[in-house]
Amino acid sequence: MTECSLLLATLMMLPSVCLCTSPGEITTVHPVNTFSIVAYDSATGQFGAAVQSHYFKVADVIWLEADVGAVATQSLVEFSYGPLGLEMMKAGKSAEQALKGLLASDPQNQIRQVAMVDRNGIVATHTGNKCIAYAGHHVGKNYSCQANLMKDSTVWGAMAKTFENTIGDLADRMMAALEAAQAEGGDIRGKQSAAMVVVSGKPTGRPWIDRQIDIRVDDSPEPLVELRRLLDISRAYDHMNKGDEAIAIKNWDKANDEYSQAGKLASGNLEIMFWYAVTLVTAGEVDRSLPLFKKIFQADPNWRILVPRLVDADQLPNDPAVIKKIVAQ
Repeated sequence: MTECSLLLATLMMLPSVCLCTSPGEITTVHPVNTFSIVAYDSATGQFGAAVQSHYFKVADVIWLEADVGAVATQSLVEFSYGPLGLEMMKAGKSAEQALKGLLASDPQNQIRQVAMVDRNGIVATHTGNKCIAYAGHHVGKNYSCQANLMKDSTVWGAMAKTFENTIGDLADRMMAALEAAQAEGGDIRGKQSAAMVVVSGKPTGRPWIDRQIDIRVDDSPEPLVELRRLLDISRAYDHMNKGDEAIAIKNWDKANDEYSQAGKLASGNLEIMFWYAVTLVTAGEVDRSLPLFKKIFQADPNWRILVPRLVDADQLPNDPAVIKKIVAQ
């Protein structure tokens, strides 16, 4: 075992993955120069991370796990800081202890920029002295904003101020922080990709459920514009699911409200409207569904063709009169 990996194992009391290289060995670094935020919402227990960069697939630099923490690893990046940081925090180490151990085992830590937050809201951030200017970070209560290779040194401060002053949930506040960074000039090279992940406070054992928001833009001339659009669509589908739940208990007012919210967030989305109509039919509210089907069929006749096919899949009742009534719209 190398001296570096031994140090990591001693500090963390976990199987170590050495970030060191042999003397003289040339290592490949990935220049993921970017701005990001990691945050913990003490009211909900949620962890969030959001990022934008002039780099393809920047989503790869953020790592989160429900009831454990969040990590952003960037600059001349060592991706293993993400999974190792989460593993250490899951084992009971604080964000500070985890980051300290990883930095101690990394002879190239001067080119790294890393931020971590744990389940106690403890934040640890590192901006190496060899990160490309402008580079820096701002640590606040339960969050950290960090950036490197920025057009201006005011970026991370603007992110922090906006995050603290924005009203809304964790995703709203992180989105506003990213937009504030871009408004300050952002990455000196321009824009390419962005991502946001929010995980639940209490783990279910099913990561696909714990990841309440998981959106990414891998390559776009306007990644933040697209990221906000995807955030709206993600929330629209959440409202749709809540609408389905309301229909199941015949709470029509609640269902209409949820689907109305979904429609506002994803205007013109026929998918949401169609499954609302289908759910109404399965709940025995055929007449309520007909105006929706009519609007959908007028916009795209292919949805009319789909209706009979749902019978064999048990998504619509095997009632020829009802199916005939629907497709006649």
